[in-house]
Amino acid sequence: MPIFEYICKECHHQFEALVYGKEKAECPKCHTKKLAPQLSVFAVSAKGSSPSAAPAGPCGSCGDPRGPGACSMRDMN
Repeated sequence: MPIFEYICKECHHQFEALVYGKEKAECPKCHTKKLAPQLSVFAVSAKGSSPSAAPAGPCGSCGDPRGPGACSMRDMN
């Protein structure tokens, strides 16, 4: 399931949305479909990676402290 990032052209709300097939995303705040797609950044994590390669912040979807996309990764233990 692809996750896309958008900025609403009406209320300027930034959000992520799961989009299935030919479905169109909708702003969760004002419910318009006038959206500007954003370039997504994904994170790759490897066991034993250096601390300098730590993610910038928590996942925007679930808040996981391992970083963006962590909620879709299997536990690496």
